[in-house]
Amino acid sequence: MVHDSANNRAHDAAGAHSHVFLGEGHATNERRTWMVIALCSFMMIAEIVGGLLFGSIALIADGLHMSTHASALLLAALAYSYARRHAEDARFSFGTGKLGDLAGFTSAIVLAMIALLIGYEAATRFIWPVQIHFNEAIPIAALGLVVNVASVLLLSGGTAQDHGHAHAGQFGLGHHHAHDHDHAIETIAHDHDHDHAHEHAHRTTQRDNNMRSAIVHVLADAGVSVLVIIGLSFGRWLGLAWMDPLVGLFGAIVIAAWSYSLIRDTGAILLDMNPDRGMAERMRAAIEADGDRLTDLHLWRLGPGHLGAIVSVTTRRQRGADYYQSLLRRFRALSHVTVQVQPHQ
Repeated sequence: MVHDSANNRAHDAAGAHSHVFLGEGHATNERRTWMVIALCSFMMIAEIVGGLLFGSIALIADGLHMSTHASALLLAALAYSYARRHAEDARFSFGTGKLGDLAGFTSAIVLAMIALLIGYEAATRFIWPVQIHFNEAIPIAALGLVVNVASVLLLSGGTAQDHGHAHAGQFGLGHHHAHDHDHAIETIAHDHDHDHAHEHAHRTTQRDNNMRSAIVHVLADAGVSVLVIIGLSFGRWLGLAWMDPLVGLFGAIVIAAWSYSLIRDTGAILLDMNPDRGMAERMRAAIEADGDRLTDLHLWRLGPGHLGAIVSVTTRRQRGADYYQSLLRRFRALSHVTVQVQPHQ
């Protein structure tokens, strides 16, 4: 016997259910991303025009750099827009909730390439130093830092879904249902030894990796701006010109580390890796507490704050899929569940 059940929030009047698994802050994050793109585009045009008018190659170069920054954010914004417009497109079997993870993975690859380019440029400057126009470069780096800080403030205001729980209700149930279950299962679910891992997995499940990638791009740019200012300041006032490529190399290492973390996390989601092994074990304990046997379990992320599960159970009792659905309602992150029940042979 096979039964497919989804979150009650998704059911329509006809009894069918949709597969909309977008994050709670999807629309807000989309608007904020477009706002930052507008800010970066304005600065890009201003710097390029100013460089042409005043004959500043450094201003033109920074403007072109800002264009790559805006392009990365454009990828995030387009992913938000596409996922929203096609959220109910039947061609997507489990909705478009993972499109943000795909955009985040792509953005992380671009970030890794930027880290390689910065590292290469820094290394070559150790071997073949170039003349640095400190009086012009320092103000431009400071201006870039101001723009990046403003961008971070705009973007970070749109990450409420990392902390909210409104959209994590499994089958439309609220937090009060947690008190309706037997003591043994609650003990397992709240075991102190698993609190830290459970909280980390919860944040991973809730995280919007599309917004995360956008913020990482801006933070990386801001961090490089700070390092550049430090390096240029040492060169300008202390005569330590080698500090400029040194801080550039350090910045490349930091950006590469951030890129690796983003690639690792988004890659795991795109490959449908189990996002919460602790939750999987608690699901097993809930099903097997009364003598039944969980023979197969697949748990994966559908979108920010939404998990899908396929469960296969063998039982000696006359139990249907509805019984196991009721057991799994305590797991609030589950938004789409398929249950298969087989009699014990």
